[in-house]
Amino acid sequence: MSDETDYSAAFYQRHAHRYAEVTDAFLQSHYTDSTHPALRSDHDKTGRLEELIAPGSKGLDAGCGPGARDVYDYWSRGYDIVGVDALEESIEVTRMLHPEIADRVSVADLREPLPFKDDSFDFVLSNSVIQHIDTESTFDVTVPEMARVLRRGGVLQFMFKVGSGVETVFDKDYGDDRSFRLYDPDEIIERLAGLNVEVIPVDGEKLGGVILFTDPKPMRHCLIYLRRTS
Repeated sequence: MSDETDYSAAFYQRHAHRYAEVTDAFLQSHYTDSTHPALRSDHDKTGRLEELIAPGSKGLDAGCGPGARDVYDYWSRGYDIVGVDALEESIEVTRMLHPEIADRVSVADLREPLPFKDDSFDFVLSNSVIQHIDTESTFDVTVPEMARVLRRGGVLQFMFKVGSGVETVFDKDYGDDRSFRLYDPDEIIERLAGLNVEVIPVDGEKLGGVILFTDPKPMRHCLIYLRRTS
């Protein structure tokens, strides 16, 4: 494993319960300096995805994290969603907090092929996940696997930290340093285009295109909605 992957795993093992608290309280889910005025928080992000998918659609949260907030949220609103995470601690915390979705979350390392058939999902979430994965694994395995399991016409919600190399910041909500792998949006888009997954353009005031914003840490992010074309 790369250094940032090792570090990220250790962080989540130490702070799994606290991570669930932070996400459930939306403590780091409000944004500033967005290049699209309609994106101010995670609620806006979720609302846009729901506009792009049909009610009851089948989805995957690839990297659901401790507590699996998004899996629980979409499941509560009638979506047939499952979540995977690389760490057993994440799944244990989720099953403790949300026993209703215990059978919907499981351990899977996104640096390896996903345990799902081709064209399994109408939508896939990847929110701040590749920041914990080395570049080679991201482009050789993680991104192609997300495209593989997405059905034709399906939607990928992809969010990641922007830049180059690895950046370390102090996160006040955990009282701990955190290290993140940064990515170039143009390279992500190019790789996905080669897998027949294309950016959904801006539609009036609705979220679309390449959206940049800053989170409370603060760190710069990119959010893209994409659709598999074939």
